[in-house]
Amino acid sequence: MIRKTLYLLAMIMLPLMSFAQSDDFGVWTSISADKKVNKKISVGIEAEMRTRDNSEKIDRWSFGVEAQYKLTKWLKASVGYSLLDDNNYKITYKALNGAPNKLAEYWGVRHRFNVSLTASQKFGNFQVSLRERWQYTYRPEKTIDQRWDFDDDEYDGKAKTYSGRGKNIMRSRVQISYDIPNSHFEPYVSAEMYNGWSVEKMRYTAGVDWKITKKHAVGAYYLYQAVHDDDDDNEEAALIEYVSRMLANDKGAIISPDDVPYIVRGELGYEEYLDQNLM
Repeated sequence: MIRKTLYLLAMIMLPLMSFAQSDDFGVWTSISADKKVNKKISVGIEAEMRTRDNSEKIDRWSFGVEAQYKLTKWLKASVGYSLLDDNNYKITYKALNGAPNKLAEYWGVRHRFNVSLTASQKFGNFQVSLRERWQYTYRPEKTIDQRWDFDDDEYDGKAKTYSGRGKNIMRSRVQISYDIPNSHFEPYVSAEMYNGWSVEKMRYTAGVDWKITKKHAVGAYYLYQAVHDDDDDNEEAALIEYVSRMLANDKGAIISPDDVPYIVRGELGYEEYLDQNLM
């Protein structure tokens, strides 16, 4: 029975991992603790560190708290708050040819709130769960001293202020786990969709938890993330969203809203776009 189950999980994991062609590699490390207040209420804390650029740079530190309430045997609600400290790397591009213009590197905090509903049901040793989460992230205004100018090949010596802004996102995650009989290991797979005005991000995860004792466990997982539009608060995403909406309502526009992200990000120059579509 165990062999059949592990084979089934492998078949579920295979199509998820086959798309793992990422431009970067990072390690996410977290530690958490939970306390059961009574039969229905529990609280928890979590600290996390993330790396990027092939794990050579720290990308984020975060600290979060959460409270859960068990509504029924199969449904629970939760509220949470996280303080994020991000190592930002922002490049602006020239509108005409898409060439890099200026680069800003700085640390900045964000405040994140969430409300979730999680439904779960067991089928033998399998457990299937669906979590729906509303998430709001606010980035306070931030002023940096200077940015790198690609044309002059030096810092411009001019202060730059990034205005404060917030963003709402809906996250939908489905997860399947299997409690192996007479074992301390529990493998799982999950898929999560980030939905703003459209699908902005997909996360596919395959991992295993090792129950060391009744109160302690460690886990490891592989996560593949496909980003269509960054869910984090940045000026580029806001610009893409704004321009796309304007063009969608303009019947005489010569640029398709679907092509705006490529032009803004510099993947397709504006002049090149005109040559391809107006000739």
